[in-house]
Amino acid sequence: MKHQQSYDNETKAALYLVPTPIGNLEDMTYRAVRLLQEVDIIFAEDTRQTRKLCSHFDISVSLDSYHEHNKETKGDKILGLLQEGRQVALVSDAGTPLVSDPGKEVVRRAAGENIPIISLPGANAAVTALTASGLGGGPFYFHGFLPRKKKDRQTLLEELTTIQAPLIFYESPHRLKEMIAHLADIWEKREVVLAREMTKKYEEIIRGTLSELAEYLHEENVKGECCVIVEGADPETEPRVQWWETLSAVDHVQVHIDNGMSSKEAIKETAKERGVPKREIYAVYHDL
Repeated sequence: MKHQQSYDNETKAALYLVPTPIGNLEDMTYRAVRLLQEVDIIFAEDTRQTRKLCSHFDISVSLDSYHEHNKETKGDKILGLLQEGRQVALVSDAGTPLVSDPGKEVVRRAAGENIPIISLPGANAAVTALTASGLGGGPFYFHGFLPRKKKDRQTLLEELTTIQAPLIFYESPHRLKEMIAHLADIWEKREVVLAREMTKKYEEIIRGTLSELAEYLHEENVKGECCVIVEGADPETEPRVQWWETLSAVDHVQVHIDNGMSSKEAIKETAKERGVPKREIYAVYHDL
């Protein structure tokens, strides 16, 4: 067991996860500004974007990049600085680091070295949209961005179908129409809220059913970053659907093989899940 005492730190080394505004600069907290002014270095998803923020708040600390394409080498650099006793801040382009943004790997590595990881509260598009949606007020399931390929997206959505809490997704405007049409095919009558440009001048919240939203988007183009919140499953009207029900027996076996099982193990597991004799799945699978 490792026990972090965040503010009882002899070396003073710490990795700060600092949220930045998702649109309105007034959402930057006093504490976030102070820490960004005091740390030794800031690692940002996009230094050009963060430089604008630093300029606005008179933050003169040096910047370096940390993003999906350099996270291994820059992770080494961050760990080295922390081991030297430096204080490092990690920020994303907008919102809270690690919420659909890079950072997981370096946080895990710092935790493994017993280096304090201090996360600040602040701006987050998902929670901001949820509280205004009319669907919040209890448990919720945050997923973020869905897979781009329709087949992968279909498999995932089938797994999410039985979740009874509101489902929160992010999507870019140029893929939104296709994504909503796909959701409407599966959950046609469920309520949905589309929140776009949250905290910005053109903030807009659209409420309706998925079929209504799909029809609206067929006629209208929307701009800006989007958060989509879908009503959770109604256990009385939506019986539990097994993730494999739309797959053939052969495809069912192949999913288990792709996840690391041998063909023998995959056939056995498929037969168990489908409630049929193993020999039946064996015969189908080997009769290719």
